[in-house]
Amino acid sequence: MIFKKRTFHGMEPERTAGDQPAELERRVAHGLAVTPGLDAADVIVICTGNTIMLSGHVATQAESARAEEAARLTEGVVEVVNRIEAAEVRQG
Repeated sequence: MIFKKRTFHGMEPERTAGDQPAELERRVAHGLAVTPGLDAADVIVICTGNTIMLSGHVATQAESARAEEAARLTEGVVEVVNRIEAAEVRQG
């Protein structure tokens, strides 16, 4: 088997910070993990371009709002779509 360096019309593509969705997801997830008053263990972070989608479950609407704010404050995030469900809303 022969491995060749990837080329695109003879040149490597120019990479920018926006080309690294896994890195942005990691930074947002870390920000959620260290946010006071937020248990983000059941929150899922998905990055598409510079847009972050949050889904999963938290205990309260306040935690959902904290998660959204923490994601917005992460460098490189342009938009946040918050689809987190709060347990207090599901129960009542």
